[in-house]
Amino acid sequence: MRKFRSPVAVAAVVIGVGFTASCSSGDPVPAATESALPPTTTTTTTLPPTTDAPVNSCEAFVETLSERQRLAQLLTVGVTGTADAVDIMAREQVGGIFIGSWTDTATLANREVPQIDAAAAVPPMVTIDEEGGRVSRVADLLGEDPSARRTALTMSVDATYRMALERGRGLRDLGITVDYAPVVDVSSQPNDSVIGDRSYSADPIQVVAYAGAYAQGLRDAGVQPVIKHFPGHGSASGDSHTGAVTTPPLEELIQSDLIPFAQLSTGGVGVMVGHLDVPGLTEPGEPASISPAAMSLLRDGVGYGAAPFTGPIFTDDLSGMAAITDRLGIVAAVEAALVAGADVALWLTTDDVPQVLDNLEDAVATGRLDAAQVDESAATVARFKGVC
Repeated sequence: MRKFRSPVAVAAVVIGVGFTASCSSGDPVPAATESALPPTTTTTTTLPPTTDAPVNSCEAFVETLSERQRLAQLLTVGVTGTADAVDIMAREQVGGIFIGSWTDTATLANREVPQIDAAAAVPPMVTIDEEGGRVSRVADLLGEDPSARRTALTMSVDATYRMALERGRGLRDLGITVDYAPVVDVSSQPNDSVIGDRSYSADPIQVVAYAGAYAQGLRDAGVQPVIKHFPGHGSASGDSHTGAVTTPPLEELIQSDLIPFAQLSTGGVGVMVGHLDVPGLTEPGEPASISPAAMSLLRDGVGYGAAPFTGPIFTDDLSGMAAITDRLGIVAAVEAALVAGADVALWLTTDDVPQVLDNLEDAVATGRLDAAQVDESAATVARFKGVC
């Protein structure tokens, strides 16, 4: 089990400890020679299940944390740079940080992530949006990769695996441990639309094949993939960055959009839930990211041919997308997401972390947020990070 440091010990060592959290992984795809790789295929493939640490070891780990620390492990926040990340880690011990387009490039370019880890009692997730194409945060450091759609049009599944393995190794060398990729949305939208060329294909079987290979490449490189955007953004109307988004009814999503999630969610991945209004699933005006029904659909797998999902459920950004901010402020949105069943609430700045945690402590004390649910989510996050 990965050792963690007490806050007292952390205060004594703020610089110089490397990030070494391990990541769970499935059976590795051999990469020594091209012939050792799985054959190119367009048939449905499922990532092999991982062997998680025994649940009781993670439960025991969570018991060593205070209630505020347990709640903090459920938060991942964007940072402006290394100093911002070290500060919020030392003050509130959040579970993860998010490297965004606004983050000082020195954090990665100068290999400063170990400074952030040194400020943490529990090793944090260091997360990024790195899909290739127009959604890339490290193109200047690692070079450009093609979009998902171009990948599927011009590369084999084998080559996609190798590309993801190389990109994952580059990310890991920079200190990244979690990538919000691959996109598994099924879409025929124009390339420049909100999903567009971020989707591998309008054919869910093709999406499974290519996204599965990409996710496996990241995992074999030591980076945890998070597939998105549950329950499917590819056929939705609207852009959740600018306003409300509505998908086709649930029964239609089951026939196509939900197939990649059903096939790939057992492969040691996280899943990101989008700000999507889904007729037949979510309540009117309640996006999936704060919907108990949507979280239950993913967690239980009942109704769309999936196995129960045991990995972490991430929200999409709760502070910078109008589909959620037009309805709720960040404090209320984080509470709503965790109450609904998310394990990780994601947003873009460190400013509101103390206020969010104050509110969550009150939510537990008053019964709005179940303490046992918090413990279970904290254990799920700890397993994903490899600390137990």
